[in-house]
Amino acid sequence: MDEKTFNNNDLMKSDCPVCGGHKTLSITNKTDNIPYFGDILETSVSCSECGYQSSDSISLEHNEPARFTLKINNTKLNTRVAKSQTATITIPHLGLKVEPGPKSDGYVSNVEGILNRFEEAVLRAIKLEGAEISKEVQDNALNIIELITKVKMGDMEVDLILEDPFGNSVIDDDDAQKELLTQEEADKLQTGFTTIDQ
Repeated sequence: MDEKTFNNNDLMKSDCPVCGGHKTLSITNKTDNIPYFGDILETSVSCSECGYQSSDSISLEHNEPARFTLKINNTKLNTRVAKSQTATITIPHLGLKVEPGPKSDGYVSNVEGILNRFEEAVLRAIKLEGAEISKEVQDNALNIIELITKVKMGDMEVDLILEDPFGNSVIDDDDAQKELLTQEEADKLQTGFTTIDQ
């Protein structure tokens, strides 16, 4: 990729990593201020030759490490959740946890959207092509989907936990309990970033 210093709304051309097209990849970078996230850098890439597209948002701010906990049921489905690319989401009672990886994205959704994401991930896991899934794993997956449905219908209440070592995430509800994480707790969380100890 060509080296270039990015200014707001900067556009550059590069070779496409997918089709190899020469200077067919358009890359735009811009900074913006988003509610809940603060200042972010948005990067979008698209290839005019093969149609490849990708986008990413990276928070440019760091706040105090925090954990939000909210008891969720059908009355909390519309509660807004802002998850940064460094946040971990857990529903301990259902055995569900999503940790950030190198391709982790930040997004603003609601509790129902979070439950839908977990449900879709479970369904994808049991439908992997060529994967031999045991009956036990299938039964467990179907049980998780059934429990998620119970939460959505109001037949069950579970804790939704959002932890962010950089404090750029929030569960926007008066009933959400916020607590600051100790440095030791924050250090145990995944960030999705690669670090090299020297």
